[in-house]
Amino acid sequence: MTASSLRGELRLNEPLARYTSWRVGGPADRLYRPADEADLAAFLAGLERGEPLFWLGLGSNLLIGDAGVRGTVIHTQGCLSTIAARPPNGLRIGAGASCAKVARFAARQGLVGAEFLAGIPGTMGGALAMNAGAWGGETWPLVQQVRTIDRAGQIRTRGHSEFRFGYREVEGPPNEWFIDADLLLSPGDTDAAQARIRALLDRRAATQPTGLPSCGSVFRNPPGDHAARLIEAAGLKGRRLGGAEVSSKHANFIVNLGDASATDIAGLIDLVQVEVERRSGIRLRTEVRRMGAFQ
Repeated sequence: MTASSLRGELRLNEPLARYTSWRVGGPADRLYRPADEADLAAFLAGLERGEPLFWLGLGSNLLIGDAGVRGTVIHTQGCLSTIAARPPNGLRIGAGASCAKVARFAARQGLVGAEFLAGIPGTMGGALAMNAGAWGGETWPLVQQVRTIDRAGQIRTRGHSEFRFGYREVEGPPNEWFIDADLLLSPGDTDAAQARIRALLDRRAATQPTGLPSCGSVFRNPPGDHAARLIEAAGLKGRRLGGAEVSSKHANFIVNLGDASATDIAGLIDLVQVEVERRSGIRLRTEVRRMGAFQ
């Protein structure tokens, strides 16, 4: 495969801060936005075997280091984003489709059970990779089957039973990435589903710092407790490091006050873990994933 045969967009030394909800991160050696599924398969088939490979959707659960990413980043936002009905009660969702759009589309189809996705600021690919959830709902209980792609560009259909999932964790065949998923929902009332989405978004706006760059929840809730409660009890609400702050509105959010670096945010995450463990004996685990070099 030659560069001239590609139909997608290839960018070299591409700054990644603009692609992440924290608005931080250095450049990627290469960023590729495929034109479609076939183009993605061809691009992957042409990569050198040892090339480091990373995936990026809306960048909402990701902390990219200030020194950037050595290797290739596949950017799925704006592609692989088809949302289609599969009667009677199913949807097929591309990995690049935003979770919020999935929730609204399902409601318009008179399908219920996906309203919680409106509160997840990411793509379906990310939701599948971590079993994303909000307000009591989780992604994988809705999944019937998925299609994946590997480094060689081979596409496979995988059943629900081929994956193990739990709270913010998913285990499946290694070195495969999601390209779409079939969801099974329940028939219901469109107006009621849309009202529930509005209520959930109003609750989010009232309780979370939606006006500042963040990644959503930074830490997983430990069994029987809430990360935000533990962080606040440790006296860390409002704690700052450089341009990063533990939100004064919701302690499980770290916000970029405008001039934060990835190093600031990473350091504040580490500080919270140390202080919460010192005060409570509980080591908080992160939801956010780190990518690239921080030094």
